[in-house]
Amino acid sequence: MAQSTFSVRMDEALKQQFDSLCREFGMNMSTAINIFARAVVRERKIPFEISLPETETTRSGALAAFSALRDQAAQNGVAGMTLDEINAEISKERR
Repeated sequence: MAQSTFSVRMDEALKQQFDSLCREFGMNMSTAINIFARAVVRERKIPFEISLPETETTRSGALAAFSALRDQAAQNGVAGMTLDEINAEISKERR
C-alpha cells in the first residue's frame, strides 16, 4: 500500500505529552494516529464522545439568578407588571 504524509499542527506541550504517552504504549505518534484513523474508518464515527461539559445548575445559583432578574426588573420599573402588561409591551416593541 502506498504511503502518504500528512501534517498536523498542535500545541508544543500537547505534542510532547502525546509523544511521551505513545512511547509508554510502545509506539510512536504516527502509529497512534494511524490506529485512530483506522478506528474512525472501521466504526464510521469518532471512537469517543465529544461534548461540552454541562453547566451545573444549583439551587443557590438559580436563586441568585432569579434575584438578579428581580432587581433588574425593579430598576427598570417593570417589577409589578402582569403577564398581560408584559405581553402588551412586547407587542408594542415588535410593531
